[in-house]
Amino acid sequence: MPRNVHSEIHLHIVWHTKESLGLITPAVEEQVHDVIRHRALEGEGVFVHAIGGTRDHVHLAVTIPPTLLLSKWIGQVKGGSAHDLNALRVCQGKFQWQTGYGVVSFATKGLPWVKRYIRDQKRHHKKRTWHEQLERILP
Repeated sequence: MPRNVHSEIHLHIVWHTKESLGLITPAVEEQVHDVIRHRALEGEGVFVHAIGGTRDHVHLAVTIPPTLLLSKWIGQVKGGSAHDLNALRVCQGKFQWQTGYGVVSFATKGLPWVKRYIRDQKRHHKKRTWHEQLERILP
């Protein structure tokens, strides 16, 4: 990439465990997030701002370079982390991520809010069920 390129590509990515099973227990949560962070940083030029979530899904805030092929990188993060988590035997049975993911971009000025939102996931989910959250989003 040429040196005279400036980019600010900030993304908030979310994905679920297979069948939304509660595999990310408090006992293994830190280990799961560490594995995801490690895999995410394998992408050249990626900066991880925050990782959080609940027992059945993960939120990840990153800044990526414009040369990164997003779908391939996310596939590598998800596939590689599942492989690593199975090798570490973090749960009984096989650890798997659900197919797909959600991703939205956000402005640099939104970074503090996104980091706070990710950090406070358990509190957000304690207040509302996912049905109630979805109803707030849908018209």
